[in-house]
Amino acid sequence: MARVELMDYDRALELFEPVIGLEVHVELNTRTKMFSPAPNPANSEFHDAAPNTLVSPVCLGLPGSLPVVNGEAVRSSISLGLALGCSIAESSRFARKNYFYPDLAKNYQISQYDEPIAFEGSVEVEIEGGRIFQVPIERAHMEEDAGKLTHVGGATGRIQGAEYSLVDYNRAGVPLVEIVTKPIFGAEADAPALARAYVSTIRDIALSLAISEARMERGNLRCDANVSLRPRGEQKLGIRTETKNVNSFRSIERAVRYEIQRQAAILAKGGTITQETRHWHEDTGTTSPGRPKSDADDYRYFPEPDLLPVVPSPALIEELRAALPEPPAARRRRLKGEWGFTDLEFQDVVNGGLLNEVAATIAAGASPAAARKWWTGELTRLANQQETDASALASPEQVAQLAALVDAGTLTDRLARQVLEGVVAGEGSPQEIVDARGLAVVSDDGALIAAIDQALAAQPDVLEKIRDGKVQAAGAVIGAVMKAMQGKADAARVRELVLERAGQA
Repeated sequence: MARVELMDYDRALELFEPVIGLEVHVELNTRTKMFSPAPNPANSEFHDAAPNTLVSPVCLGLPGSLPVVNGEAVRSSISLGLALGCSIAESSRFARKNYFYPDLAKNYQISQYDEPIAFEGSVEVEIEGGRIFQVPIERAHMEEDAGKLTHVGGATGRIQGAEYSLVDYNRAGVPLVEIVTKPIFGAEADAPALARAYVSTIRDIALSLAISEARMERGNLRCDANVSLRPRGEQKLGIRTETKNVNSFRSIERAVRYEIQRQAAILAKGGTITQETRHWHEDTGTTSPGRPKSDADDYRYFPEPDLLPVVPSPALIEELRAALPEPPAARRRRLKGEWGFTDLEFQDVVNGGLLNEVAATIAAGASPAAARKWWTGELTRLANQQETDASALASPEQVAQLAALVDAGTLTDRLARQVLEGVVAGEGSPQEIVDARGLAVVSDDGALIAAIDQALAAQPDVLEKIRDGKVQAAGAVIGAVMKAMQGKADAARVRELVLERAGQA
């Protein structure tokens, strides 16, 4: 593949204004699919099912099978629309969106086109440094997901070069809400950070409503990032690209930044941007061409003849409005005060997309300081190594259990990091890993004293220094004891015992 030229980011912003638009797909966690009684794999209860077992005649597009709307999915979609500040349509209609879907057996998608369930909203989003954006929402519409293709035999896992492809229809028909923003102007250099923060906010909303697992690594939450550039002073929008199905907060930010740099290099040389979808490559941090981006006319939308319009009653809408949770921005301000975090500490949590994880860990019994420490520290470090999100590596309950073992003196921080690595590796709960690996702190003073006496005997000069009042010399003995105990000792208790023994010797 030819090397792609990128322009320096700051230089790109001098020449061009970035305009972004974001399409976020939220899989709903209803027990059944959008239009069929088949179990819904977006519900964690069914997530690990074998391929092609969560299907029905509707999912498989069999002749004579007819769709039936999932009422709970409609309720969830209305709740989400209300939480986005949208108006709810008095009547909305499903449509058929036509193009070749190898993983959607009936060869069209049931979606909504000109009559979405929710429209004209806005979401308040805060980025690092406290800058606030009102992101305008154009629409939120209901649709069904496609199945999953696995390409076998190629080097990249994509269809190019594959020997054959396998199709799993389990995901076909999963209920989705697609949230589409209007073009977002004025973000400038913060456009990548805003894209990340916006998707994080949508995730917070979906979780607070309990309508989705919202796990990006599982595809419950996916983002298509649209990016275009226009020369400074120009009013006409540039040609956009759409980077598809980006599935981590970190990748969303990187993909938007990359497209700004790539497009700027092309435009500065007098080239033109191709309106197309693009694939994001996590390993290289680059995008590559997908297919030419179709306009609405190309999909040949027409009203779905097998489904009636959705007409929610005013009473239902008001019932769902009354049940809305606290808006994300207000919740963040409240939690920051309750937890006693500084602006920087709280922003670390928000930037990592870890607000819900930290909140759930505190609810499970950890202190705010411990919850923040483990999520934004060690878990984030491990997530960066594995190029994933920290939320994919451990559960809030596991982190709270880890913090409790540290608070109880069962683990030191060093030992706790080893336990956490075991949790991430799937070895079990923190306590199970402590037991299996024998990682608990040695709390038997007798064993510690024996190791201390041996270290003092080996370093008589250090013993004399301690006796002469040079307490800092005890560090050498403490280090020797910690090494002898393989790190399974409380350094503070070792220090107490060293000074006692030196005074008695």
